[in-house]
Amino acid sequence: MKTWIAVGIPIPKSIPRKRSEALFNTQDHAIFNMHLSTHTWMRPEPLELTIKRASSLGYTSIELAGEPSRYTVDETQALLKKYNMACWSVVTIMYGTRDLSAADRAHREDTIGYMKSLVDLAAGLEAKVVTVVPCTVGKLQPNASSHEEWEWVVQGVREVALYAQEKGIRIAIEPLNRFETYLITNTTQALQLIEEANVSNLGIAFDPFHLNIEEPDLIAAIRKCGDKLFDFHLGDNNRLAPGDGSLDWPLIIQTLREVGYKGGLAFEAMPPIDRTSSGDFGAKQLEPEPWDVDEGTLQFLKDHASGVLREDFYAGMLARTAEVILPLIK
Repeated sequence: MKTWIAVGIPIPKSIPRKRSEALFNTQDHAIFNMHLSTHTWMRPEPLELTIKRASSLGYTSIELAGEPSRYTVDETQALLKKYNMACWSVVTIMYGTRDLSAADRAHREDTIGYMKSLVDLAAGLEAKVVTVVPCTVGKLQPNASSHEEWEWVVQGVREVALYAQEKGIRIAIEPLNRFETYLITNTTQALQLIEEANVSNLGIAFDPFHLNIEEPDLIAAIRKCGDKLFDFHLGDNNRLAPGDGSLDWPLIIQTLREVGYKGGLAFEAMPPIDRTSSGDFGAKQLEPEPWDVDEGTLQFLKDHASGVLREDFYAGMLARTAEVILPLIK
């Protein structure tokens, strides 16, 4: 049985927002403009705490971690309504045997089933997008031939996209950097996958942390996505909060406007942990161990060189993101 951690460190002072500036219509969640969103996977805790904190800081939606057994539609909708939030997207959490490129056919079929369950969850929550990482995070070499694994991914993505199309959900393929995957590491590869899968509701989830590593020109890569840009994540070049690295956020937001992007800007900072004496061996950023978190979630965090972040540290990154991004999108 999994247990979430909740600690009683105060949330930073709220950033006021006008309800008229909310980007989802209360009746149909129609998208009016770019808006501030947040992923929910980076700190395991009760979902209400995540939503309450984000709402208090000026966020208007979430990008829900793809664990269908963890969330019911009715309970999640009630929480979102309580804090005047919406679900913008649901994102795959790719660990264990979740892998569209797996050599084991049963694992591929299970992964397709898992992704379809996220489509169902997204539809139930009136979300717009399911963001898909095709392979297990940390898989850096093919286990079968590269040709076979590519074809399996194309087939799997096509099947999931066709299922999502029936439910009015878009599928956004997220390229990761070369240190987290060997397959789909840039926008050219993602667009090739979209072309070969050949389903109209396929697009790209653009994460500038990953793509500032892989793309020779980050701004040109955004423009290259054009109307296939379906989701956008927020993390600086060092995966700290926007503004705490070297990326040019005013130019990024300007470029998103140029290509007509009107969706969530989803906070997804995952900072490097300072485990030296200057960082008090991780204690300035991490909750004390042992961590009472289920094995799969903990492994996923460790695969990102992280752990269970302190609430004050995590909330500070959310606040910093809002401080930098909100003035640019109002």
